[in-house]
Amino acid sequence: MTATTPETADTDPRIDEEQEHLDQVYGRLDRMRANTRRRLSATLTESAGTPQALSERESYERMYTEDLAKFDAAEHNLYFGRLDLDDGEIRRIGRIGVLDDDAGDTTLLLDWRAPLSRPFYLATPAAPEDVARRRHIRTRSRKVRGISDERLTGPDVGADDVGHGDVVNESALVSALNAARTGEMTDIVETIQREQDLIIRSTHRGVTVIQGGPGTGKTAVALHRAAYLLYTHREILSRSGILIVGPNDDFLNYIGQVLPSLGESGVLLSTVGNLFPGVRAEAAESRATASVKGGLRMVDVLKRAVRARESLPSRPVEVDFDGYQVTIDSALIKIARAKARSTRRAHNLAQRTFVRAALDELAARHSRAIGASLLDGSQLLSSGDIADIRDDMGRDSELRAALVEYWPMLAPQDMLRDFLTDESAIRRATTGWSAEDRAALLRPVGPWSSDGADFSPADVPLLDELAELIGYGTDEAEQAERRRWRRQLAEAQDALDILTGSAPQDLEDELDPEILMAYDLIDAEQLAARQTETRRTTTAERAYGDRTWTFGHVIVDEAQELSAMAWRMIMRRIPNRWMTIIGDTAQTSDAAGTRSWGEVLQPYVANRWQLRELTVNYRTPGEIMEYATRVLARIGGPETPPTSLRRNAIDPVGIVTDDLAATAAEVAARTYPGLTAFIVPEYLQDTITAAIDGAGLPDPPRVYTVRSCKGLEFDNTVVIDPAAMIAQSPRGYSDLYVALTRATQRLVVIHSGDLPDELADLPTE
Repeated sequence: MTATTPETADTDPRIDEEQEHLDQVYGRLDRMRANTRRRLSATLTESAGTPQALSERESYERMYTEDLAKFDAAEHNLYFGRLDLDDGEIRRIGRIGVLDDDAGDTTLLLDWRAPLSRPFYLATPAAPEDVARRRHIRTRSRKVRGISDERLTGPDVGADDVGHGDVVNESALVSALNAARTGEMTDIVETIQREQDLIIRSTHRGVTVIQGGPGTGKTAVALHRAAYLLYTHREILSRSGILIVGPNDDFLNYIGQVLPSLGESGVLLSTVGNLFPGVRAEAAESRATASVKGGLRMVDVLKRAVRARESLPSRPVEVDFDGYQVTIDSALIKIARAKARSTRRAHNLAQRTFVRAALDELAARHSRAIGASLLDGSQLLSSGDIADIRDDMGRDSELRAALVEYWPMLAPQDMLRDFLTDESAIRRATTGWSAEDRAALLRPVGPWSSDGADFSPADVPLLDELAELIGYGTDEAEQAERRRWRRQLAEAQDALDILTGSAPQDLEDELDPEILMAYDLIDAEQLAARQTETRRTTTAERAYGDRTWTFGHVIVDEAQELSAMAWRMIMRRIPNRWMTIIGDTAQTSDAAGTRSWGEVLQPYVANRWQLRELTVNYRTPGEIMEYATRVLARIGGPETPPTSLRRNAIDPVGIVTDDLAATAAEVAARTYPGLTAFIVPEYLQDTITAAIDGAGLPDPPRVYTVRSCKGLEFDNTVVIDPAAMIAQSPRGYSDLYVALTRATQRLVVIHSGDLPDELADLPTE
């Protein structure tokens, strides 16, 4: 393998050759960008016209804007690879495909997702796939800074070219792994490995589970799979979108730039806590409470809670109607309730049946009362008379209000708040539960938040379940939107009528007939459309605001943490069951999480799913992984320890102290190269954070719990009090396993008591 160094880069003739091609690629890309900007400008200057024209304009504007974003994102290492085939063909690989239409659509750059690019990731000396040489090109801005060549066939192939099994582009890979972390995940488009590529490009249209230990690139594979699927199935997925579910907001911020750097922006990234429109769940709660809320028992509990709102009057209620007193009693409500429940429709959707049935019974009763009061007591009212009475009753607001008291319209947020703060309601709905589990559900009353911040992430699947049970956000939402449009249309017509009526007659007589008034230029529908706030939205943005949106593909990262209730919520959003599920069951921290993929998937796809494993640990050096592997053995699951790709000669160390906080502040002041993070048991987070913040450091490291550092990585990690980390949860060893495997370079363990047996021989500083 030959490579340039900083000293030889300026004199390497290979760089001149690749620089010339890179300049040609960028020249074409700049022209494409300029043409797109002109089209966007022309779109923006067009008149609005009808709502349909507005919609078309916004569609074009969105398309051009996304194209510009793709071109801008491609500036980062646009051209990174080249394949020289045995037959002399040269293929140049980049982040996006670039054609030169001035030269008969000559391919200047192949998109990394194109089938012809695949040998760049798969070819090895043992299986060269007709590749004679693979070239890795390092660029900065628009300049080629270095080149490394790997001979795959011919007499120049040496033992050093083989590398570690299926690992390709090893020098570029190791360089990327050793680079300092910045707090944002970078893509791996230049260094995708064979086992990763096979998953990224999988054609399986069902559920694919990617099981892999720490540092095996599970998240990177998921994100690149999303980009690949959008490239391969653009027509389908551009309409339905891709949903990526991650464990926490820090994780989403960490991965947020990966897809834009690959030229893709139409993907919705969300946590479970943000999947219900209008709710941003931020409230903290105990692990015990989250575990209770995550269990499938909650389905029946919520059903009982909804049925409890379909109540009966404790005593008869008298309501005035047309000079008479009509009675609403239990017998009447039971008849109406039975008919509404027999429809098997969701609660809100069945209210219309309930009210109609109640009015039918009331009208029949009232007709008998009227008939009995007539001079001829045997006289009966006709069916037409009874129908008229029912219609009159239906228009009586007081009577309708009295009826719907026993079958009210419900909203999930209000319903869940009311239920969780009502001890008696919880007791009635949790037959057979222990007192401890019931107490875990109960929460104090208020204060409520308009954006749902008073809910916890474990509450969000309950909100979604309630929305299904009561029929929230479906038919009613569409009907409300139609009513809103009719009101806006009427208001627009009123405005035009005012304009027409307010123009003085003598002024109109004096005006030049060629001068047009406002009401000559626009009708009510156009005015209403222009008054409506129009915002150009991507597929992801539209999906975020629609609870009933179904996606074309769903990717779930750190999937082992999802509760059974969370899985129900996610499965509603992917009826076609085309999913990529990523996780490591050995890292399950949540008591409501899973240790078995089959157990999770059986209710939804039976045995129709496939398991793929990632086995190479690209993140964690072998020195750290030796200790983490001992913890994995203590966990005792079927997971295979991943093999570390590299060692870095930095041994983990332990620090014994009587003052954890003071020692943490002292270690935080050290100038370790790269990004440093502290990982602590939950009881210590506030204490350690205060100690580090009080040290007056210009850029203090962040303090994480195991929950908040899920999926993240740092150059250096400082793990505090591992024994307490084990004790804080029934899955404490999984917590420790996660904490030990976040580092790419250095691990420091601070403790005051004895270390767990698995770390007992840790060298002491």
